[in-house]
Amino acid sequence: MNGPTQIDSAWIAANPVPVHDATATTKNSRGRVLVIGGSRMVPGALRLTGEAALRTGAGKLQMATVASAATGLGLLVPEAGVVALEKDSDGEINAGMPALLRKSLDECEALVVGPGIGTIRAAAALLKMVVDRPRSDLMLVIDALALGCAVGLKAELAAFAGRMVFTPHHGEMAMLTGLDERAILDDPARIAREVADNYHAVVVLKGSDTIIAGPAAESLHYGGGGTGLATAGSGDVLAGAIGGLLSRGATPLVAAGWGVWLHGQSGRRVATTAGPIGFLARELPPEFPRLLPQ
Repeated sequence: MNGPTQIDSAWIAANPVPVHDATATTKNSRGRVLVIGGSRMVPGALRLTGEAALRTGAGKLQMATVASAATGLGLLVPEAGVVALEKDSDGEINAGMPALLRKSLDECEALVVGPGIGTIRAAAALLKMVVDRPRSDLMLVIDALALGCAVGLKAELAAFAGRMVFTPHHGEMAMLTGLDERAILDDPARIAREVADNYHAVVVLKGSDTIIAGPAAESLHYGGGGTGLATAGSGDVLAGAIGGLLSRGATPLVAAGWGVWLHGQSGRRVATTAGPIGFLARELPPEFPRLLPQ
């Protein structure tokens, strides 16, 4: 089997993202993203995910989070709509499907679930709520603790086959596979491929080198955007970037490849001005429009 294809300028040129044309005159025609996540302990995570989706060209963003964080989140991202959800005694989203969330879910092209959720129990309930309402045209990004819950919902996730992107780091991949992190570090490409085949999903295995396993045994490799990207919130940004690209009509593999490239190249750009260590995840999304095709 050939090795993975490098995500470089040649790959970027050969795999363009859909470009908005003159007919995309409204926010709804440019792609709609819904992000579900956050908690009392991590109330700002969706700011990172949501802004990344908008910065990659999505036209409309809605964010669903605990009611106690919703107003503040809406003020941080005034371009977005916010859906306030009840929280449980742990400060996590209390899974349920109020009418406003149901409407948002029915109207989006891409859904990102997981950022900022703090417990497996809450993540599992939210992911189940989503997969119990399948749509044949909905693209799904599963991130953070929600990834560890995919094992128990494999049958339900089959309805999204070919329309999912998983974004695990090595610890989350260990939860998803039952392997220890050492085993994943020893053979990341093979394990990413097995998960991709098992779930019919594109798998973005994040690390200093990122492996993307896609359909038909296709795999990609990105050499990383520098140590500075190993910072809190960086993964939330990547999930949002992929969600935004999916909403524009990119295939899961192209959205994953471009999302990883934008994330890494933005890290390199910010490092040149802020320094290689100590820049913040929220400094990455403003670089995306400068790297995207016009």
